[in-house]
Amino acid sequence: MAKINRIYFNLILIDFYNFRQMNKFLSFLSLIFFITFFSCSPDKKNSNSTEPTKIDKTNNTVIVDCHYTFEEAIAGSKAPKAVIQQLQLINVHYYSTDGKVHVGQILTNREIAEDLLHLFDFMLQVRFPIAKAIPIIKYNWNDNLSMQANNTYSFCYRNTSYSKHAYGMAIDINPYFNPIHWKNGFQYRQDKPLGAVYNPKRPGTFYQSHPVVLEFKKYGLRWGHNFSRNYDDHHFEK
Repeated sequence: MAKINRIYFNLILIDFYNFRQMNKFLSFLSLIFFITFFSCSPDKKNSNSTEPTKIDKTNNTVIVDCHYTFEEAIAGSKAPKAVIQQLQLINVHYYSTDGKVHVGQILTNREIAEDLLHLFDFMLQVRFPIAKAIPIIKYNWNDNLSMQANNTYSFCYRNTSYSKHAYGMAIDINPYFNPIHWKNGFQYRQDKPLGAVYNPKRPGTFYQSHPVVLEFKKYGLRWGHNFSRNYDDHHFEK
């Protein structure tokens, strides 16, 4: 009887030992799972990903800044028929200065229309704020009024010998945030628009290494900052 009890006691000890070993093993597995799960989970705060956030352009909260037909957008222009036939009216989405998504329109040359659609999409994805984008017919074809209103536009017929806006081959973006200021030797001329002050820290303002400036250059558009007589910082042309 004593021998049987000793055997039974030994079996209990073995079971107890195996139970402890199993608990250690399960604890080890739990630790491995914990470390693996949290090390593989994306950390949104510390993510270095440069992938832009996708924007839903069909959202009902998108604010419409204008909705011209092509005929309405060219009404009153003094451009000849040959120039008008080169133009295209495109719809563009952008974050405005109110932090909301807006839809506006750009009357531009067909040759750069696709480029501008991509560039506006890029500016939307990186949340570069654009005050408004409305064909200049709204300002009675007056460039100064359009700039004063911080309006982004492309086509405006004028002297074709010096302005690519006359063919819709240029675009001005946030002119009040990115005013024209003159270089040495030409500072007797007036900066435009009146009252505008350049502040590179303000959202919607360009500077040399700005991602939007670099993207425009990638598509072959020349930045007006590099003009010989002035810093036309709101201007891009092709």
